[in-house]
Amino acid sequence: MATRLKLYSFWRSSCSHRVRIALHLKGLEYEYKPVNLLADEQSDPEFERLNPIKYVPALVDGDAVVADSFAILLYLEDKYPQHALLPQDPTKKALNIQIASIVGSSIQPLQNYPVLNFIEEKLDSQEKIKWTQYHINRGFTALEKLLKGCTTTYATGDEIQLGDLFLEPQIYGGIKRFGIDMSNYPILARLHEAYMEHPAFQAALPEKQPDAPSSPEF
Repeated sequence: MATRLKLYSFWRSSCSHRVRIALHLKGLEYEYKPVNLLADEQSDPEFERLNPIKYVPALVDGDAVVADSFAILLYLEDKYPQHALLPQDPTKKALNIQIASIVGSSIQPLQNYPVLNFIEEKLDSQEKIKWTQYHINRGFTALEKLLKGCTTTYATGDEIQLGDLFLEPQIYGGIKRFGIDMSNYPILARLHEAYMEHPAFQAALPEKQPDAPSSPEF
């Protein structure tokens, strides 16, 4: 019998959100292992052994331990090829990776807890929100330009692919947590509506995770 996958996740983490979508898309059952970032559970020695930088998510697949959402998604793509996340066409493949890189390198790291806590400590909570909104809007502006002319159901075609897995958690968090006005981004807003209708995206929603509060505040 195959070993069941274990996903170490935090309900509100957009990085964990990406991986949950992929697992549902690929039809992979997994055990959800909550890591409460607000209680500093990521500093527990057991979790630190899985990911020395102490970020979620981390995936355990038998003897394999993979941390970092991008690395996890590429691992899943190689080992579990059902519902491919990367197209064969080199141009479309590069576009998916470019979308993922904009979100994963130029937006999300600038809104994670260590950064926001540092800004709030050195400045104040209002500056923290301004900082986050600035960087999300900067990234969304770039993504909107990158996807100009997109008429397909999803970002790079009519099938869910890697770029979509990075886009939706960032859009969802931008709306829910940081009050981003999506009327400025009609393409991203349209994609968001399409994602919200897809079962894999619905199952991966933050508020549907076992560690989400009964009345979640984003």
